[in-house]
Amino acid sequence: MAGSKTILVPVDFETASIDALTQARELAETLGFEVVLLHVYAVPATLYSGIAPLVGAGLSEEIRVAAAETLARFAREHGELRGLLRCGDPTTETLAVIEELQPEMVVMGTHGRTGFSHLLLGSVAENIVRKSPVPVLTLRATGS
Repeated sequence: MAGSKTILVPVDFETASIDALTQARELAETLGFEVVLLHVYAVPATLYSGIAPLVGAGLSEEIRVAAAETLARFAREHGELRGLLRCGDPTTETLAVIEELQPEMVVMGTHGRTGFSHLLLGSVAENIVRKSPVPVLTLRATGS
C-alpha cells in the first residue's frame, strides 16, 4: 500500500484525542507530512423487537450538522487541519477511511478502559490496531 504522506488522527474531542493529535503534529512536522483528522459520529436509534430501528425526525441531520461544526472548529483551533466526517461504527468507518486515504500511519488516543467497561464498550483503538493495513500508534490519555 503506497502511503499518501499523511497521518490520520481519529478524534472524539476527548483528552486522549488531543494528546494523540499533539504527537501526530510533532511527527508530521518532522517528516513533512499532513495531519488529517477523522471524526465518526453515530445517530442514536430506538430499537423495538420486530421493528426497524427508529430515529427521531430531523435528528440525524441535527447530529451531522453539530458534528461537522465541532470538527471544523477543532480543526481550526489545532492549525487549520483537514477534517473528514463519517457516520456509523467508529471501527468500520475508520478502517474504510484508512483504505481510501492510504495514510503512512494512524495516531490515535485510547481511553485505557479495562474490565467490565472495556468488555461493554469495546475498544476502537484495539480493533484498529488489529485490522489496520498501516502502522497505528496509540497513546493513552494523560491522567488515565
